[in-house]
Amino acid sequence: MAETPIRIRTEKLSAMYGKFTAVKNVSLAFAANRVHALIGPSGCGKSTFLRTLNRMHEMIPGGWIVGQVTLDGQDVYAAGVSPVQLRRRVGMVFQKPTPFPTMSIFDNVAAGLVLDRTLSKADRAEVVERSLRRAALWDEVKDRLGSSAVGLSGGQQQRLCLARTIAPEPEVILLDEPTASLDPQGTQRIEELVFELKRDYTIIIVTHNMQQAARVSDTTSFFYIGDMVEHGPTRKIFTAPTEAQTEAYITGRFG
Repeated sequence: MAETPIRIRTEKLSAMYGKFTAVKNVSLAFAANRVHALIGPSGCGKSTFLRTLNRMHEMIPGGWIVGQVTLDGQDVYAAGVSPVQLRRRVGMVFQKPTPFPTMSIFDNVAAGLVLDRTLSKADRAEVVERSLRRAALWDEVKDRLGSSAVGLSGGQQQRLCLARTIAPEPEVILLDEPTASLDPQGTQRIEELVFELKRDYTIIIVTHNMQQAARVSDTTSFFYIGDMVEHGPTRKIFTAPTEAQTEAYITGRFG
């Protein structure tokens, strides 16, 4: 089997947005069709780093970056690159479910399709159904697609946000603590989906749950106070880390 191509890479990336912790000089490569976990204590730059990958940090006043982020070899910060189009290729799901409160379940999923003028009404309905099925939500909502999305449970809302993210067929999915506000059952459903979706997408997930990182990811990066301390296969990071700081965090001596 040929080596999996690189989908997204950072080179000497330093960044900050708003009052949030800066990341400093981070170089990482994320292979396609793998799950990559970002771990570390709160306030160490994991979410800041994640947001630079699709320029979401620019949504906060004062956000800045030096260095480079490439997607399939293209600098995503190059002149002429549309952040809106980039976010169709690198979608994101946030810590708290963010359904659009004034939209129906159907319209929430279809929201990411509005830029595609070639889709007919029937095509749009097909994409919405397919996305809801892939998010394991179709059977639960198929009879109330016109209802408000805020009537769904927290776990259902998060799966709806995941369906909305995958509807435009991105290459990369960014997950910023997607199960932090969910109960154990909702968490399990999201983790099962992550495992299934990596067949089609590259997934980068921020998590504070060490067990979750060990369960779902292929590679793990440990961040501490803005530095990327260690990166490698998840099994190695959790059983034989190279850095003493990583071992101290994994074993619960701090964080």
